Amino acid sequence: MTVRERVAQLVEIFPEVYPGAHCELDYKNPLQLLIATILSAQCTDKRVNMVTPALFKKYPKAIDYAKAAPPELENAIKSTGFFRNKTKSVRAATSTIARKFGGRVPETMDELRELPGVGRKTANVVLGNAFGKNEGIVVDTHVARLSQRLGLTKYKDPEKIERDLMKLVPREHWTNWSHWLIWHGRRRCFARKPDCSQCEIFRLCPSGKIFLRTGEARKPE
Repeated sequence: MTVRERVAQLVEIFPEVYPGAHCELDYKNPLQLLIATILSAQCTDKRVNMVTPALFKKYPKAIDYAKAAPPELENAIKSTGFFRNKTKSVRAATSTIARKFGGRVPETMDELRELPGVGRKTANVVLGNAFGKNEGIVVDTHVARLSQRLGLTKYKDPEKIERDLMKLVPREHWTNWSHWLIWHGRRRCFARKPDCSQCEIFRLCPSGKIFLRTGEARKPE
C-alpha cells in the first residue's frame, strides 16, 4: 500500500473514530481565537480555556489589548507561562490589527503573517477554524509526532512537515486533518507509551508493530 493510499484510508477512518473533532480552544470570534492561540504556546488548551473567559470579557476589542498596561495583561495571563513574551505578542498583534486592519482580524495568510508574533501555525489555526479556509495544515507537537510515526514525513521542522502533508492530504481535509491527529495524539498515540494495542488505525501505522515488539507501547490491559 502506498503512502497516498494509506492517507486516503485514514481520511475515511478518522471521521468515524473522532466525529466531533474540533479545535479545543474556546472562542466566539476570530480575535478570541487569535489571542487563545498565542497563549497556547507551551501551554495546554485546558489552562488557556481557564484564563480566557475573564480576559475576553475585559478586552473585547483589539484596541483594548493594544492599550492595556503590560503589567495588567501579564498578570491576567500569567498562568499560561512565558507571559511577558506573550503579552508583547498580543499587544503588538492587536495594535497592528487596530491600526492597519480597522480592528478586524485579517482573513488571508499574508496579512495574518504581517501581525507581529503570528507565525504560519497560528495563522493556519485562525484561517481554518475562524474563517473556514484551508490554506495550510496546523503542525503542532502532536501532528509532528504522528506524521513521523505514520511514515508521512521524515522531517522534524514544522514547515517541512506541513509541505509533505499538503501533498498527501486532500485540501478539503486540511483543517480537520490536524484536528484528527491532535485528538488521536491526546487520546491514543501518546508521546510515551502509545496505546498501540487499542489503536483504531493500527493496521495503517508502520510504527505500531515496532512499538509493540520493542516494548515501547503501552501494554494491553
